[in-house]
Amino acid sequence: MKKKWWYAGAVLLTASLLTACGNNEDTDASESSKGSKDSKLADEQVLNLVEIAELPTGDTALATDTVSFTVFNQINEGLYRLDKDSQPIPALASEEAKVSEDGLEYTFKLQKDAKWSNGDAVTAQDFVYAWQRIVDPDTAAPYSYLFDGIKNAAAIMEGEEDKETLGVEAVGDNEFKVTMEKPVPYFISLMAFPTFFPQNQAFVEEQASKYGTSAETMIFNGPFTFSDWDGTNLNWSYEKNEDYWDVENVILDEINVQVIKETATALNLYDSGQLDRVNLTGEFAKQFQGNDDYVVETEARSSYLQFNQEKNGEKTPLANESLRKAIATSFDQELLADEILANGSQVLGGLVPADLAANPNSQKDFREESGDYLTYDKDLALENWEKAKSELGVDMVELELLGDDDESNKKIAAYMKDQIETSLPGLKIKVKNVPFKVRLELQTKQNYDFALGGWGADFADPVNFIDLLTTESPYNRSSYSNAEFDKLVELSKGENATDVDARWKNLLDAEKILLEEAGVAPLFQRAAATLQKTNVKDIYNHQVGAKYTYKNAYIEATE
Repeated sequence: MKKKWWYAGAVLLTASLLTACGNNEDTDASESSKGSKDSKLADEQVLNLVEIAELPTGDTALATDTVSFTVFNQINEGLYRLDKDSQPIPALASEEAKVSEDGLEYTFKLQKDAKWSNGDAVTAQDFVYAWQRIVDPDTAAPYSYLFDGIKNAAAIMEGEEDKETLGVEAVGDNEFKVTMEKPVPYFISLMAFPTFFPQNQAFVEEQASKYGTSAETMIFNGPFTFSDWDGTNLNWSYEKNEDYWDVENVILDEINVQVIKETATALNLYDSGQLDRVNLTGEFAKQFQGNDDYVVETEARSSYLQFNQEKNGEKTPLANESLRKAIATSFDQELLADEILANGSQVLGGLVPADLAANPNSQKDFREESGDYLTYDKDLALENWEKAKSELGVDMVELELLGDDDESNKKIAAYMKDQIETSLPGLKIKVKNVPFKVRLELQTKQNYDFALGGWGADFADPVNFIDLLTTESPYNRSSYSNAEFDKLVELSKGENATDVDARWKNLLDAEKILLEEAGVAPLFQRAAATLQKTNVKDIYNHQVGAKYTYKNAYIEATE
């Protein structure tokens, strides 16, 4: 990709994750690696994995979660995919994109032998259809806001223009052109994100409302096909896609996935050889430290409390800033990370995680430069609690804490209840643990008090996190609103999009406003402690976008 003047500063901002590699180099490396390990491959290339949450949807337009994006990254493919270092490299694009001098036009050449699992060719029109469908208000795609910057995208999402006016064009079958109305510094990184994947129009429209509700109502163009998922069950399988354009570099024949929410159950299956990889937290994570199979994977993922300020059209007690501040400073984040989780997770002093992006001039990490907010302070928490009671005119408050029903989230919720109630006498917490899909639905409808929430980086830029809490964001499921905060975020995406210094300051100032008002309460920056069989190789763990890539994985023969 040509580094134009407007793009160069943005590359500095996120250089650690956004440096593009040539497609030919990646293919050569993969072929070389494969050739060197042919003699030591296990006879059976079958991988057995575990997930801790169910799959909510099989439609890339509607997905918002880690589980879904991990699935899509194996069974579908976009213009780019992330390599081992989480850097975007051409995939369905046969070469690096050509970018105009002003950064307002991208041209992608497509692989000519890419196919869908029904035999149809993957064409530029599949991207046109998919992207138009995303920005169409009738689709109600939660990630449509990522298309802001493409010509007419904002107007279409506001219902002011037809979706056909979106700045995308199929120039024949194998050339896809995108016209922007403003530069988006991280645009190439987005091309590896599943929301930007193509869709087969004939298949989607044939399935209609059933599309993506089961494996049978899905279509694939990636390294693997998908089966054994009926839309509600807790297991699914991947099989090597023999029609995939780069199938010669896919070694695994099959991947079996089970949703298991109890660590002890998963460990028993791991010990008996029925699983190749399990996640660990708490005492289990401590127990296996030093084991040859033990691995800690860092993540650009923030976990935090979400405070719902409005329910059923009425303000909640959490609309009170003093109450939010009291809760936000009432629990020991260090104890939570080191003892309750004990899986490599770290204390998080803000919304944006560490090691995501650096100042374009000083190279200082955003988290370090922004500083720590809402740190544990029992005296300050009690002071704000007394103030909140006075402002609300009450002596006690009862709140429900919403979380997922896996083992880790149950432990976190129990810890939070104990810490908050101990620090703030008179504040009663009822814990509600529900399946992952149910939790998402409750939060979307804002039918909750406060919740254990989180966000993983879709691309390596602070705006990916800060933008979540703007007044009109589809992910602002708490009715937080601050006009100055909104203005700063808009400046970073508009007027200052090409001024890297001004943009950086906009984002720092915006996070400060959000946290000084306790719009959210930071919990921890997540890491994943796992046990993985030592003969399982090259599962790519990504800091941004879809969590895992299995395309390059293989199983080594054991002695």
